[in-house]
Amino acid sequence: MSVQEKTATLDDLQDMVASNDSGGRNPSGFTKKLIVVTAILWSLFQLYYTSPFPFWLQEVIRNIGWDLNVVIDDTKARSVHLAFALFLAYLSFPAFATSPKHRVPYQDWMFATLGAFLGAYYLFFYEGLVTRFGAPNTQDIIAGCLGILLLLEACRRSLGLPLVIIAGVFLLYNYFGQFLPTDWIISHRSGSLSQIINQQWITTEGVFGVALGVSTKYVFLFVLFGALLDKAGAGNYFIKTAFAYLGHFSGGPGKAAVVSSALTGLVSGSSIANVVTTGTFTIPMMKRVGLSAEKAGAVEVASSVNGQIMPPVMGAAAFLMIEYVNMPYSQLITHAFLPAFISYIALVYIVHLEAQKLGLKGLPRTDPPNPIYITLIRALASFLVICIVYFAMDFGLGWIKTVTPDYAFSIVCVLLTAVYLGLIRRVASFPDLEPDDPNAKIVKLPSTKPTVNAGLHYLLPVVVLMWCLMIERMSPGLSAFWGTMALAVILITQRPLLAFFRHENTNKLALAKQGVQELVDGLEAGARNMIGIGIATATAGIIVGVVALTGFGVQLSGIIEMLSMGNILLMLILVAIFSLILGMGLPTTANYIVVSSLMALVIVEIGKQNGLIVPLIAVHLFVFYFGIMADVTPPVGLASFAAAAISGGSPIKTGVQAFYYSLRTAVLPFLFIFNTDLLLIDVSWAKGILVFITATIGILVFTAATMNYFFARNKWWETLILLLAAFTLFRPGFFMEKISPTARYIEPVQLQQELEKATVGQTLTLKVAGLNPYGKEIEFYSQLAVPEGKSGEDRVKALGLTLLDTGEKIEFVGNPSPKILIDNVEIDSPAAKAGLNWDQTILEVALPQDSLPKELMFFPALLLIFGVASNQRRRRV
Repeated sequence: MSVQEKTATLDDLQDMVASNDSGGRNPSGFTKKLIVVTAILWSLFQLYYTSPFPFWLQEVIRNIGWDLNVVIDDTKARSVHLAFALFLAYLSFPAFATSPKHRVPYQDWMFATLGAFLGAYYLFFYEGLVTRFGAPNTQDIIAGCLGILLLLEACRRSLGLPLVIIAGVFLLYNYFGQFLPTDWIISHRSGSLSQIINQQWITTEGVFGVALGVSTKYVFLFVLFGALLDKAGAGNYFIKTAFAYLGHFSGGPGKAAVVSSALTGLVSGSSIANVVTTGTFTIPMMKRVGLSAEKAGAVEVASSVNGQIMPPVMGAAAFLMIEYVNMPYSQLITHAFLPAFISYIALVYIVHLEAQKLGLKGLPRTDPPNPIYITLIRALASFLVICIVYFAMDFGLGWIKTVTPDYAFSIVCVLLTAVYLGLIRRVASFPDLEPDDPNAKIVKLPSTKPTVNAGLHYLLPVVVLMWCLMIERMSPGLSAFWGTMALAVILITQRPLLAFFRHENTNKLALAKQGVQELVDGLEAGARNMIGIGIATATAGIIVGVVALTGFGVQLSGIIEMLSMGNILLMLILVAIFSLILGMGLPTTANYIVVSSLMALVIVEIGKQNGLIVPLIAVHLFVFYFGIMADVTPPVGLASFAAAAISGGSPIKTGVQAFYYSLRTAVLPFLFIFNTDLLLIDVSWAKGILVFITATIGILVFTAATMNYFFARNKWWETLILLLAAFTLFRPGFFMEKISPTARYIEPVQLQQELEKATVGQTLTLKVAGLNPYGKEIEFYSQLAVPEGKSGEDRVKALGLTLLDTGEKIEFVGNPSPKILIDNVEIDSPAAKAGLNWDQTILEVALPQDSLPKELMFFPALLLIFGVASNQRRRRV
């Protein structure tokens, strides 16, 4: 490939990313400067809004005696956020493919200005909107109608038609659903124009709802953090470090692609940008060692899309989940980490198996190989050093905050500066990392030690971010703010300091100015990358608003219940298919909002009716996993098209192969729905380690089965044995429940008597019959923890229940049993929170009993795996 051809290809790829993430228009002159200045102002506003500075400044102003409020509330901030997004969307995204790319037509200026005004409607008419809350006047209705139309058009330009069509269908349903016959399952009575505009544009239940609030408060800062990290040079550092460690292994470039994409995915919100950022280097290298164009592209797609499930950012969905699930961020990350991590382990193993099947070798290594014991000692030493540093920091910072609370912040800043200077001094002793040409005839792997040491300072802002999130338990927005501040300091100072420590005779001021320019470019890039996300969250808010106003989620659960005929597994498959379809063509953030608002309630409701009571976080992760799979799946998988543009392969074949590689991602949600141990819910440290080990073995064995290769090519019966062993490792309770049941069933009339004997904290399950909120007769299951109390009667009261023996009979295990009615449920009691209500009939009660540990099933599973492995190894000899 000639230099001109290669440059044209890279330009096309950057155009693809720009048209999807930051706009395809590139005007010049005043318009370009206005877009750049507006984007920078947006970033500065978000930094101001998220930072503690407004509160400090407010205190200063109050002490002076001025009557001025500089703290912006959440509702006004959402309004400003949407105003910036709409203004930049109309200036950055052309209306059609044939529209001018190098100038902005006058109608787009008009739309941009009007969109910004309507987006900032809360800011201009806040007092009036508060006083007439729930009763919009004519001006509000006109503004709302125009605002929704301009928002949908901005969404069409920046994200394409899929989300616009979905939002439009829901708006039409909101209005015309009131005219449907009352006996139709999807009919409703909340469709007047005044109700719709009030819900969507005046209140914070629609466009200005939780999704836009999360985009404003959290997502922007993380996208900005990722943009600044890339400007600093961390992207190249991640790629080269991955190649230095893994490039020499069998299929090494593929393994390096997986790891570098995982590292990029830590802070990236776009799977397409991830493909282009790492794929331009990794895909040609994978082709060089023998992978086909489609397989090389598929490995990059699968690993890049997986970046969306990797904490801490998770394609911005993590911040939406903490709002929807009402869970601390640190707890959410704990639950989401293990499935994402083992999924990446499986993808590395997929590359290894492909290399083994094709007999592929790695790239020639630069460093001489170390004995295995040296490698293990170094790994152990690194782990111990990290642990010592962690405990020292935790103890030291705690001591500082206790002894000198007023100066703790200043002391921490001084300590961070000292650490940064120490890292920069070490980095200065190694050469800078220069991007390699993956299309060069001779590719030499970078040496490990200089590569790793050449970018150690890039890890400091990531450590600051994670420390604030996980240890200090700050809000995600404030944590990202401090991480961004650390990154800004690094951008400005890294070049002058490196030149100083290297004793280079260069103009330090010019180097600092270069860093300032990179900081400004990062502020612009971060804001422009947020245009689509801001528009997507606002548009998805329309769907959330319609669901809340009409109760469509409950109606949809009735439809899926009818289609699944009460079968839990079939219901989950249907939800997965719906999530895939709804997620097609949508960015990660938007597809999570859409599928969670529609599908999460379905799983919860139908699960309760069929004995599957699932934690809400497991449900949200289930729909999220299948929503992001749409980035892979043809015919809409945009990430597959981006990878095919680099590899020269077929986009459809690349997408199909990537979906095949992503099977382990598709199976994980089903597993953690039935076995919540995989999400580390209510597990001890010891059990958590056991779950990690067995889950890792299970996913590797499942991968070997689906790839039809373990130590040699599988025979059909070996594949079946491996699938059985993997299933047993992931869900040991399925078989153990049949051998040694964990629950015993009693008649409802015995509840009070048995409750007195039960251990406090044990979980009892009630099967109940009654009416749902819409008057339909249903049966469902509900779980309650055994409370404290001297007698069974006291414990029933502690649950908030009043029971009544009606004197009638119901059938229990083929025999008549007294009918026990729930006569009353106290407000906000454990029973009320579990979904119980008065006039419901208790059909059966399940109490836990002593049983064999389900973990015993791991032994036969491991024996099966060992048997297959031994058989295949003998076959290879």
